[in-house]
Amino acid sequence: MAELKDRVRRDLTGAMKSRDELRASTLRMTLTAIRNAEVAGDRERELSDDEVTAIIGTEAKKRREAAQAFADAERPELATKETAEAAILMDYLPEQLDAAAIEQIVSGAIEELGVAGDGMRAMGRVMGTIKPKVKDRADGAAVAAEVKRQLGA
Repeated sequence: MAELKDRVRRDLTGAMKSRDELRASTLRMTLTAIRNAEVAGDRERELSDDEVTAIIGTEAKKRREAAQAFADAERPELATKETAEAAILMDYLPEQLDAAAIEQIVSGAIEELGVAGDGMRAMGRVMGTIKPKVKDRADGAAVAAEVKRQLGA
């Protein structure tokens, strides 16, 4: 069994014992998403820690987007709940890169590939080089925006 999945399951038990409703419901939804991924496809399979991390990252992103949508719709109570759920999920993800670290990784990749003057034509090559370096540690949209900025788009 994936160690991360086991940790989420143990934390769910702890949250239920301590009657932490928000944490328990968030972890329950996350375990459901993990279970759905395990049974998807032709046959059931056990997920690796990397796959579980990707699912948790997707769930956290959904919560952040929902919080933004609720904030835009002037529903602060729902936005607050979604933000709190995203914060709970972030505890299970690797430490996120800040903007300065993303900028440094992007500039290093552009220099490594030698595509500084190529403009947007080099976007795919740069993103392909960067993706493994920032996997699960940075939002793809933020990375893409930084690549576009540095390539002069």
